Amino acid sequence: MELEKLSNGNSHHDAAAAVEKGAQPEKDAFLPQKSDGSKTPQFTDFEGKTSFGMSVFNLSNAIMGSGILGLSYAMSNTGIVLFLILLTCIACLSCYSVHLLLRSAGVVGIRAYEQLGLRAFGHPGKILAAVIITLHNIGAMSSYLFIVKSELPLVIQAFLGQTSSSDEWFMNGNYLIIIVTVGIIFPLAMMKHLGYLGYTSGFSLSCMVFFLSAVIYKRFNISCPLQAFSNYTLSEATPEEMCTAKLFTINQETAYTIPILAFAFVCHPEVLPIYTELSNPTKRRMQNIGNVSILGMFVMYFLTATFGYLTFYGNTEAELLHTYSKVDPLDILILCVRLAVLVAVTLTVPVVLFPIRRALLQLLFPERPFHWLRHIAIAACLLFVVNMLVILVPNIRDIFGITGATTAPSLIFILPGLFYIRIIPTDLEPMRSRPKILAACFAALGFVFMTMSLTFIVLDWTSGEKQRLGAH
Repeated sequence: MELEKLSNGNSHHDAAAAVEKGAQPEKDAFLPQKSDGSKTPQFTDFEGKTSFGMSVFNLSNAIMGSGILGLSYAMSNTGIVLFLILLTCIACLSCYSVHLLLRSAGVVGIRAYEQLGLRAFGHPGKILAAVIITLHNIGAMSSYLFIVKSELPLVIQAFLGQTSSSDEWFMNGNYLIIIVTVGIIFPLAMMKHLGYLGYTSGFSLSCMVFFLSAVIYKRFNISCPLQAFSNYTLSEATPEEMCTAKLFTINQETAYTIPILAFAFVCHPEVLPIYTELSNPTKRRMQNIGNVSILGMFVMYFLTATFGYLTFYGNTEAELLHTYSKVDPLDILILCVRLAVLVAVTLTVPVVLFPIRRALLQLLFPERPFHWLRHIAIAACLLFVVNMLVILVPNIRDIFGITGATTAPSLIFILPGLFYIRIIPTDLEPMRSRPKILAACFAALGFVFMTMSLTFIVLDWTSGEKQRLGAH
């Protein structure tokens, strides 16, 4: 599917007419599959077939990431109330960011992130948007496959009843990620439309709901302090300190919470592709999908963080499942939860791959029609690169830290705000109008987040104390 070249002939006239009618203008060509040539094709001519529910599943699955495993640790470094305030702010800002993208897309009739960059800043804007999307999603895909590489051998070991690792090939994480990629991820990535992945996205979310249920159950099953479990090493804090929930707390790790939460809500490259395939597409309908998805993830994030924190308090570790395993490595429920998380992250990889492929197609083959060979070849090359990255790089935390600190603020804050300022005509909204001032402040906030995140990463490197910056 390709975007038609935009025609600018009567753009200001159409915009003014739309304002007189009280409607938001939606014009210029987009996927004119139903046009008979008797009228100018509109981007609404594309007949989407994905339902509201399936679109919610896909967008929620795009939001959900491996960062959920570190939210309890983030809460232990902020306190319950401060964490809730930060989580609420990031969720609301993400909804506003989706609003900016949909408004910009509606005015110019474009539903591709890269094409919005082209319309706003010309070819450099298109390249910048495509590069940021590619870097961010490759980092996300790599983080998911790193979980498969590290966790799947342990799950197999537990199911075989082995107490120590062996040299068998099926216990080698490098072999396992190749098998999972070829057998599961690649066939799903060959789907022509993102909407077809709604069923796998729904199953993936079900696995994460099971994870949340286990976290809640374990809160009432594990007592504090944890002396009863010989495999767990207690901190030096007193039992009263370890088993007391903090409402507000500030320490060296608190500054990492905001970039972790911002990274956990990045779904913006998937918003416009999902909008493209939505049945009965309107901006309000797609905004509702975004709001429902973000609200659902907000509830899941907060419940997971809260019950995980209230289980381990001061002993909460950066990776929640690892904390449970240290308490009782033979726990069958936690073993099943680990398997569910593996399934969830595996089924998320194809959803994250779609925006990268779209970005590369927009850069390399902007005028070419859809072709199966090109579609499959790009997916195969991307998965090969990600597999090599996961296999050859022993510690990729620093790479994730840099990409997460730069791409997440860019996709959520900076680019949507700048697109809105540049694309919305001044006769619709002058530069000093409230919406454009808010969009400018929104973009500026992204630069603040980016500067802050990079500053703390550099400070960590220079001090030699590397901390984990949660990955989506």
